[in-house]
Amino acid sequence: MFKGCRLYLTTAVLFVLAGQTGAAFGQPVGATPETAAMPQWPDRVEAPAGAPNVLLIMTDDVGFGATSTFGGPIPTSAFEALANEGVRYNQFNTSALCSPTRAALLTGRNPQAVGMGNVTNLSTAYPGYTSIIPKSAATVAQVLRDAGYSTSMFGKAHITPEWEQSSAGPFDRWPTGLGLEHFYGFLNADASQFEPALVRDTTPINPATGRPDYVLDRDLADQAIGWISEQKALGPEKPFFLYYATGTAHAPHHAPNSWLEKFRGKFDQGWDRMREETFRRQKASGAIPASAQLTPRPSSLPAWDTLNADQKRLYARHMEAYAAALAFADYELGRVIQHLKDTDEFDNTLVIYIQGDNGGSAEGTLDGLMFEQSGVNRVEETMEYKLANIDNIGTAELYAHFPAAWAWALNTPFQHYKQVASHFGGTRNGVVMSWPGHIPAGGNIRSQFHYVTDIYPTILEAAGIASPQSFRGVEQQPVDGLSMVYSFEKPDAPSQRKTQVFEMMQNLGIYHDGWFAGTTPARPGWEVKTKVTQSLSERPWELYNVSEDFSEAVNLASSEPERLAQMKELFWQEAQKNSILPIHSSATGEGAQGRPSLGAGRKNFVYKSRIRRVPQDAAPHLINRSFSIAADISVDQDGGTGAIYAQGGRYSGYSLAIIDGLPTFTYNAIPPHIFTLQADQKLAPGKHRIEVTFDYDGGGVGKGGLMQMNIDGSEVASGRIEQSISRWISHTEGLDIGADTTTTVNSAYASPAEFTGEIDSVEFKLD
Repeated sequence: MFKGCRLYLTTAVLFVLAGQTGAAFGQPVGATPETAAMPQWPDRVEAPAGAPNVLLIMTDDVGFGATSTFGGPIPTSAFEALANEGVRYNQFNTSALCSPTRAALLTGRNPQAVGMGNVTNLSTAYPGYTSIIPKSAATVAQVLRDAGYSTSMFGKAHITPEWEQSSAGPFDRWPTGLGLEHFYGFLNADASQFEPALVRDTTPINPATGRPDYVLDRDLADQAIGWISEQKALGPEKPFFLYYATGTAHAPHHAPNSWLEKFRGKFDQGWDRMREETFRRQKASGAIPASAQLTPRPSSLPAWDTLNADQKRLYARHMEAYAAALAFADYELGRVIQHLKDTDEFDNTLVIYIQGDNGGSAEGTLDGLMFEQSGVNRVEETMEYKLANIDNIGTAELYAHFPAAWAWALNTPFQHYKQVASHFGGTRNGVVMSWPGHIPAGGNIRSQFHYVTDIYPTILEAAGIASPQSFRGVEQQPVDGLSMVYSFEKPDAPSQRKTQVFEMMQNLGIYHDGWFAGTTPARPGWEVKTKVTQSLSERPWELYNVSEDFSEAVNLASSEPERLAQMKELFWQEAQKNSILPIHSSATGEGAQGRPSLGAGRKNFVYKSRIRRVPQDAAPHLINRSFSIAADISVDQDGGTGAIYAQGGRYSGYSLAIIDGLPTFTYNAIPPHIFTLQADQKLAPGKHRIEVTFDYDGGGVGKGGLMQMNIDGSEVASGRIEQSISRWISHTEGLDIGADTTTTVNSAYASPAEFTGEIDSVEFKLD
C-alpha cells in the first residue's frame, strides 16, 4: 500500500513540476506549437545516381601464366569470357603473399602502412607487421556501405589478427567489422573444399556436415547468388559491393572427382615443356610483348627429364589436382556472373577479376606434400607413403600441395614464385575488368604498371564517391592507390603509377618509372622457417629495365651501377615512409615476443559447458610440452558415445571419444603418424573421471613421449608416441568440447560426434 502511494505521489509531483503543460509527455516547458520541432525523418543515404554494382573477385596462389586467359594450360572459361567483354591487364602487381595483398586491396594503402606486412599467422610487434588494420584506413567496403551500398563477402578473409578470431571478439577486424555487412567464409589461410570450417557473419558453422556431395566453391557461388537475389528483391535501386574471394587454388588442391578426371594425363609432359608451351601461347595471344624473353629455371629446381618414373607420375598427379581445382572454381564463378546477366544486372556491374593474390606457391617443397600440415610442422613424408596414396590426391583424404617447380612453371615467363616480392614471379597477377558502356569489349591488353592498392580508388571513382579524409570521427591516412579508370578507354595512356615499393619475407624490391631493382632471394620459397643469415649489406641486388624487358630476363646491375644505387636509395626512402623497417625475419619469430594471445602463457584451462571451434590461439597450447587433460563426465546404461573433446581433425589433432562403448584417446600427428589409447572395458553408468597425461621427452620440437589414460584413478592404457605435433595442431578446425566437428580426429566416428553423456568439466593442465 505504501509503495503504491509513493508511486502516486511521485507521478503527481511530476505533473505539478511540468506545470501540466505536457512536459511529462515530451514537450519542453514553455514550448508552443510554433516553436516545437516539426516531425521529420533523417535523410536516407543513397548511392550516387548511376553508381554501378561492384563484383570484386580474387583467387588464391595463381600464377600469371596459369590460366588460358593469359596463355596458361588451365581452362578458365568464365575468366576468358569476361576478358572478351572487357580488358586484360598484364602489368598488375600484388604483394607476393596472402594477407598483405588482401589488406592492400581493401584499404587502398600499402600493406605495411596498415600493419599487414606478413600473413596474420606471422605477425610481429613492429608497426608495419602487427596484422592490426588501423581505423585510420577505412576499407572500400566501409566507404561504400556508408555511401548507400549493400556490402557482402564470400570466401577467404585472412586479415583478422589470430588473437581476435575467437567468439570472445572483438569483431571490428572481422569482415563484418570492416564494412562487409554479410560474411560467409573462413578467417584463416585455407580450408578444405569438402569439409570447411566456416563462419556466417561471426558464428562458426559446418555446412558440409551430413552432405557427402558438398563442395565449398559450389556453396560460395550458391550463397553469392542467393545474396544478390535477396538484395535486389528488397532494395532494387540500391547498388551492391560483393567481394568474392575463393580460397582456390591455395592448398589443399581439392576438386570433385569428375573434374579431376578431366585433367588425367594433361601434365605428363612436365613443367619445363609446359612453361615453353605457355610462353608461346602468351605471345600468340598478346598477353605478353613479342620482345619478352623466357627466363631460365632457377638452379634450385630440378629439370623434369632428371626425374624417375615414380616422381613424374606423382608430380603430374599433383598438377592435375591443382588444375581441376582452379578450373572448377572458375566455373562456379561463371555461375555468379551468369546470374547477373540473367537478372539484367550485368550491364550495370563493374566486375574486377584478380587471378591470384600472389604468384604460384612453391611452399609444397620439391616433392610436393600430401598434407600441407607436414610442411608447416616439418614432418617427413616418405615416397613410399606418397605413392601408396597417389589416387587420393585431390580428394578429402589428403590436404595436398604440388611440387615447387609447378609454381615456377605457372608463373611464366617470370622467375621465382610466392613470397618473392623482389621478382615479378611472386607479384605479377593477371587481371580482367568488365563494365559495359564504360570499358570497351574485346579482351585488349592494358599494360600500365599498377599495384593492388589501385583497386580501392578505381572502385570509388567508378561509383562517384570520394575517399573520405575523416571516417566516423577518425582522420584517415593517405590512400596509396591510384585509380585505373584512366586506362579503361585509353590503352596507350602512360602509366600514372611511377613508384612502388615491395618487401616480403626479406625479399626487397622497388619499381620506378619503368625500372625495377630487387634483391636476389636468400632462400627457396619452401624453406619458410630458414633464417636468412646474410646481412642486408651483403645481399646482392638485380636491376631490370622492365619498360623494355617485360619478364626481367636481363640483369643490368653490373652495367648500370649508378642507376642501381639510386634505386636502392629510393627503396630505403619508401621503406621508411611505409613502415617497412626494420627488415626482419617474422617467419622465425623475430619481433614476435609478447604477441597478444588468449591462450599463450596460460597453464590451466577449464571448460564447464559444451563449446565449438575455439581457434588455436585461444585453445590450450599443448605443443612441445607435457600436459594432462581431465574430463569429468556422466554416462547412462549404454556407456555413452561420441567425442568428449577434440582439437583438429583428419589432418592433425587429438580427441577423447567413446567408440563402441570404449574410451579412446587418439593423437594424430599428421597421417600416417596416428597413435591411439583405448580402454578395454565400457564405462559403467554414472560419473567418471577420465584423465589423459603426456610426459614429453623434450630435447627439441615435435619429439615423442609417454601417453597414459586413467579412469577413476586407475591406469587403463598407456604407450609411447614417437612423434608429436611441433607447430600447429590445426590452423583451421579449432577445439570442441562435447563434439568433434568439421573433420574427425578418428575415422571410427563421424562429425559432429556429439557426446551423448553429460560433461561436468574438462580441465587442461600444461607443464
